[in-house]
Amino acid sequence: MKERKTRLGYTSGQARSGVKAELPPIETWPNQYRGYEIKIEMPEFTSICPKTGLPDFGSVTLEYLPDKECVELKSLKHYIQAYRNLGVFYENAVNRILDDVARAAKPKWAVVTGRFNTRGGMNSTITARYPRK
Repeated sequence: MKERKTRLGYTSGQARSGVKAELPPIETWPNQYRGYEIKIEMPEFTSICPKTGLPDFGSVTLEYLPDKECVELKSLKHYIQAYRNLGVFYENAVNRILDDVARAAKPKWAVVTGRFNTRGGMNSTITARYPRK
């Protein structure tokens, strides 16, 4: 695929950065109950901007309604920590986390929200929902 550059110098490779990176697996365990929601807050999320190489900081929240499996927290911690050295845009990180959680646990529904620290006078909040419409 030919590399495209935007007017601001972003490349299509940077836009895809982190989407296919190898990350630790998200493990699950068998759910024993039905009809309850789980909310996991990860206030120390870090990654690397693929354009500037500078660190990005934020908070990521995972909310989901488990079906047959629940997300195992230690594996989720290792998965999230793997983003520390990964060049990935906010939007890609949030959507990738959602996809990987959905693939691993197959919840009834899930929402991943990333609230990223101020940079250049602006902060961003990214929300992705499963199932996707």
